[in-house]
Amino acid sequence: MERKPNVGGQAVIEGVMMRGAEGGIAVAVRQPDGEIVVERMETTSIADKYPLLKKPFLRGVVVLFESLIIGMKALSYSAQVSGDEDEQITDKEMAMTIAFSVLLAVGLFIILPTWSMRFLKSLTENPLLLNIFEGLLRLLIFVAYVGGISLMKDIRRVFEYHGAEHKTIYAYEAGLPLEVDSVRGFTTLHPRCGTNFLMIVMLISMFVFAFLGWPGLVERIASRVILMPLIAGVSYEIIRYAGSHMEQAWVRTAIMPGLCLQKLTTREPDDKQLEVAIAALKAVLPSDEDKAEPLEVGEEANAG
Repeated sequence: MERKPNVGGQAVIEGVMMRGAEGGIAVAVRQPDGEIVVERMETTSIADKYPLLKKPFLRGVVVLFESLIIGMKALSYSAQVSGDEDEQITDKEMAMTIAFSVLLAVGLFIILPTWSMRFLKSLTENPLLLNIFEGLLRLLIFVAYVGGISLMKDIRRVFEYHGAEHKTIYAYEAGLPLEVDSVRGFTTLHPRCGTNFLMIVMLISMFVFAFLGWPGLVERIASRVILMPLIAGVSYEIIRYAGSHMEQAWVRTAIMPGLCLQKLTTREPDDKQLEVAIAALKAVLPSDEDKAEPLEVGEEANAG
C-alpha cells in the first residue's frame, strides 16, 4: 500500500488540532454539554511565497515557527469553546505569549545550564567536558520539566488527547476506517511527534556545542541561540526521514529516546477523546479520503 500524505497536529484543551497535507487546519473540541464542535480553516505558509524556504534544513525552521503560531491560535480557540475562557486571546496577547514562551525557553534551557557550569570549573577546565556536562544538564532539566507538568491534572488530560491524536494518525496511515474501534488499538507513541523532535534537538545541540570551546557566558549564550535554528532544521529532517523509514533498525534506535519521552507526554485516551481526534482529522481530509484510500506520499506535517 502506498504511503498516505503526512498529517499532524497537537492536543489542545478538551480537543485536538489536525493539520492536513494541503494546508487545511481543523480544531475539534468537546463542549461541556458533550457536543463536539469542529472549526476548519485554510492556512498558507510563507514558504509558498518564497519557495527557497521549502528546501531541506530551511523548511524545518519555517514549520517550527508556523506550528507555534497555529498551535497558540488552536489553544486559544479550544479554551474559549471548552468554557475555560470567556474571551478569545487577541493577536497582541498571542504575540506577547509567544515572546514570553521563547524567552522562558531560552532562560530555562540555554542560560541556566551554561551558567550553572561555573560550579564545575573547579573540577575541570576542559571545554569539551564542560560543554558535554552542560548538554546533559539541559537534557535533565527538560525531562524534569516534562515530568513535572505531566503530574498536573489539566495537563494530564491534554496528554490524553495527545495520545488520541497519535492513535488516529496511525489508523489513517494504516489505511483503516476512521472509527473508534479501528483507532483504539494503536500505540500512543509516534515517530513524528513534536516531543521526539525536541529530544533530537537536545541531543544534536549537545554534540554541536561540544566543539564550540568555552568562551565567556555572553558568547556561549549567543552562540547557542544563533545556532538553534540550524539545529532545529537538521532535527526536522531527521524526524521527517524517520517517519517514513521506521523499518530500518538504526532509525528505530535513533528515535528511541524520543519515543521513551512520549511515555510522559502521551496518555491512553478514552473513546470519547478518540471521537474528538477522529472528527478533527476527518475535517482536514478530502471527502474521498474518509474511506481511507491509498494516496501518494506527501510532505511537511508532523504528528503532535
